[in-house]
This record gives sequence, structure tokens and C-alpha cells, in this order.
Amino acid sequence: MIAGVAWDTLGDLALRHLYLAGVPLLVGLLVSLPLGWLASRVRWLGSTVVAGTGLMYTIPSLALFILLPLVLGTRILDDTNVLVAMTIYTVALLTRTVADGVGSVPAHVRQAATAMGYGELRRVVAVDLPLAIPVIAAGLRVAAVSNVSIVSVAALIGVSQFGSLFTDGFNRNAMGPIVVGTLACVVLALLLDALIALVARGLTPWLRRGVPS
Repeated sequence: MIAGVAWDTLGDLALRHLYLAGVPLLVGLLVSLPLGWLASRVRWLGSTVVAGTGLMYTIPSLALFILLPLVLGTRILDDTNVLVAMTIYTVALLTRTVADGVGSVPAHVRQAATAMGYGELRRVVAVDLPLAIPVIAAGLRVAAVSNVSIVSVAALIGVSQFGSLFTDGFNRNAMGPIVVGTLACVVLALLLDALIALVARGLTPWLRRGVPS
């Protein structure tokens, strides 16, 4: 027990929070990669794609959690609503980042790959995206922290995770659960941030050797 919160309850909420914030991070990254590449490579379409996805981040999270059941035909407490909402926010944050990352690849590197016989798809997979990893990872770290924070709002519609400690503490006029929930969110955000940084470091060994990209 810590500040009135049982350890097993805290563990269950941690797994729920990680699921609701982490899965959309992965799905959002997969959606953002082609969108960001398209925005970077097709000039006339790029600004529209980046602006359009960026606008999605302005939708208030509570409104989105309430509206999505009407759009998706799900129940208000269905996890799908939160997963879809968080995926939308992740795509909104990452599309511009992916476009910037792909756009940062030097033209002479692309030309060299083309001269070596790389086709468009092979060059994107083997050259553009690997070199864009540092930029994409930076955006992904921001999205991870943002997801951990926004997911807690879903407690207002009854979806359990760390945010449930906020509503519980508020309803019982008890500070303990609120403090524990806040610290738990911070710790989870830091862990996700460290994990992404570690993976990015593992995928960019040339940076550790001081080789310029």
C-alpha cells in the first residue's frame, strides 16, 4: 500500500496506462511514416498533409473520447475509443517529424544511392528512413510523453488507468491517490522516453562511431 493505493491496483493501472498510451504510439508511427514521406517528397501535397494532420491535435481530448463512440459505433467505455483517439494525436505529432526527418537526408546521399542502382522503395527503406531515425526518434519521444499525459483524461469517462487515481482522490477529497497517480505518470513517461532513446541509439550505430550521416 502506498498513500492509500494498493500495490496490485497500481500495477493493474500501470499495465492499462501503458497499453492505452503505447499501442497508439506504434500504430501512429506506422501511419505517419508513409504520410511523412509523402509530405516530404510531393511538394504540392506536403503542406496540405502536414497542416491537415497537425490540425487533428487541436481537437480536445475529452470531446474526442465522447464523439468517437458515435462515429465508431462502440460503447463509451470501450478501449477502442481511447486507442483510436491517441493514434490520431500520435499521427498529428509525427507526420511533420517524419517529413522533416526524410527531408533532412542530403541530396547527394540520395543521388549516390540512385547511382548504385537503388530503386525508390529500396532507397526509402535502406537509406532515407535509417538516416532520418534521429529526427523521428526525437518526435516519437515527444509523442510518447504526450500520450501518457492525455490518456489520463479518459478517466473522466470511466476508462481506468492512472487517471482513475485522480478522479478517486478528487471524489474522496484525498491527496494520496492524486500524488501517486501524478508520480506514476511521470515515471511511465520517463521509462518510455528512455526506451525510445535506447532503441534509436541501437539503430544508429554510425552516430556512436562519430560518422556523419
